[in-house]
Amino acid sequence: MHPTEYTPQDLHLLPHQPGVYQFYDEQHRLLYVGKAKDLQHRVRNYFHQTAQEHPKTRRLVAQIHTITCTLVNTEYEALLLENNLIKTHQPPYNMMLRDDKTYPYLCLTQERFPRLLPVRNRAGVKGTFFGPYTNVQAMHKVHTLIKRLYAIRTCTYNLSEANIAKKKFKVCLQYHMHNCKGPCEGLQLEEAYLADIAQVEHLLKGNLGPVKQDLRNKMKAAAATLKFEQAQRYKEKLHALEQYYAKSLIANPRLGDLDVFALVSDKDCAFISYLQLRQGMMVFTQTVTVQKKMDETDAAILTLAVCQLREAHPHPAKLILTNLALTMSIPQAQQVLPKVGDKKKLIDLALKNALFFKKERLTKAAANRDRVHAAVAQLQEDLQLKKAPRHIECFDNSNIQGEQPVAAMVCFMNGRPAKKHYRHFHIKEVTGADDYASMHEVVGRRYKHLVDVGEALPDLIVVDGGKGQLNAAVRALRELGVYGQVPIIGIAKRLEELYYPNDPLPLHLSKKSIGLRLLQQLRDEAHRFALAFHRKQRRKSTLRTSLDGIAGIGPATIKRLLQHFGTPAAIQQATPEELTAQVGKAKAQKLKSHFATQPTADRPPSGES
Repeated sequence: MHPTEYTPQDLHLLPHQPGVYQFYDEQHRLLYVGKAKDLQHRVRNYFHQTAQEHPKTRRLVAQIHTITCTLVNTEYEALLLENNLIKTHQPPYNMMLRDDKTYPYLCLTQERFPRLLPVRNRAGVKGTFFGPYTNVQAMHKVHTLIKRLYAIRTCTYNLSEANIAKKKFKVCLQYHMHNCKGPCEGLQLEEAYLADIAQVEHLLKGNLGPVKQDLRNKMKAAAATLKFEQAQRYKEKLHALEQYYAKSLIANPRLGDLDVFALVSDKDCAFISYLQLRQGMMVFTQTVTVQKKMDETDAAILTLAVCQLREAHPHPAKLILTNLALTMSIPQAQQVLPKVGDKKKLIDLALKNALFFKKERLTKAAANRDRVHAAVAQLQEDLQLKKAPRHIECFDNSNIQGEQPVAAMVCFMNGRPAKKHYRHFHIKEVTGADDYASMHEVVGRRYKHLVDVGEALPDLIVVDGGKGQLNAAVRALRELGVYGQVPIIGIAKRLEELYYPNDPLPLHLSKKSIGLRLLQQLRDEAHRFALAFHRKQRRKSTLRTSLDGIAGIGPATIKRLLQHFGTPAAIQQATPEELTAQVGKAKAQKLKSHFATQPTADRPPSGES
């Protein structure tokens, strides 16, 4: 595979071969990743007038500055590469599978005597993963069943040959409860332990045949040697295994292994249900949603989902059932669109799951909108406002003992954060820690700007603080001549007291009021935003060195010097020749002239390298 760069004027130079194309903007930010059986034909389509009828496509094409192509051997390889690039770079115009949850996995760890662990985050854990399990209780039942069938250790000891030979460990309570066979003391050989692990892998993959046969063989062997108690234990384990899997939905044992996919969609999203059947039994289900970014077809979305979901789950079946024809063939797998019979019933079941998932999402979205609108309406009632506060702005100050004073304003529209309207403020007219004067300055600057440009004032202004901060904000509004045109209140953190102008007594809302919760969310967001900005300014101040302020020595030069010499002190002690080698003769002379007036170089702040 080899990448090649083109511009929109070079489309005729694109190869007629399968591969992956990437669109970049002027700042070389990745916008979109796509696959193609014929790269030139597919990319040229974006620039045709008919393709740009879709607004998202038109917006994408307007930003394309550079095109990169990577050639592969087949269209399926292009799909896999596209999938990997989307996961790695997450381009803004690409669709991605989402399920809004971090589902747990069962992991067989990669160590000498493997353990079976339930994990949610796969990062940092080495081993073989089985899942994800959409039902946590089902995962725990499988885990419990495996612990009942096989004695797998739960300790975290490093059971190397040397450690066992030195007898560094002693058996624990699990050994005496017959839940472990004591590999830590060498009481169970590694070969026997790994034989059990192999059966655990079969069970986790849904291959029950080898597991049942293994238990039957052990039961018969124990009975043949007159170890009837041991044979009875194997019989009980076999019964527990059959009883557990009898609860699974059995479609038809003759169907064997199947992967079933069904898709339903609307104009914005696609909902895909995945059913995994092993030996006719349903062992796993998952439903995901895809947010449409461009004018993708349902067939293209389903094809991508089939590849991603099968890749995420080990040992996919060789027969795939779908309700739509895929846009390409899947290697080592056969696709079927069933019309009648048991396979059609499985498709109907998957469609039922996808439709329920779609309905649930829409219901939740509607309920969330109703909750937000109810909070706005409740706030209007609580504060006795003439109109619903759909546009609210909240101010907060942040400083430490007067150092790096800043302020922030956050904006909520219809009860939700409108982050594009958030604003930061450097305090310019106030010296020291004076919250009242700082509030007066930022409120005045904010609404002077709105008045000057003719923008509408908010429906409600909230000041984070008590009567002092509120009075300062009111004074700023009076000076602008807009006081009385918009309601303003202050909210004190300690007791959640609400203050009105010219009212000495605070208002206390019910702690259960959804209107109060909206104000608390607004206030907390303003505090977070102001504090983050203050920390950023503090870090910038901390990173300043004795090199700042030297005429002709800019940030890029300072960065190069610090990367080479390490500290300002080392730069000051450098010879003219060393400085010239890094920044040139003219800048080296400026540095030496400056250092001649400085007795010693500043030490870097703690933690700076």
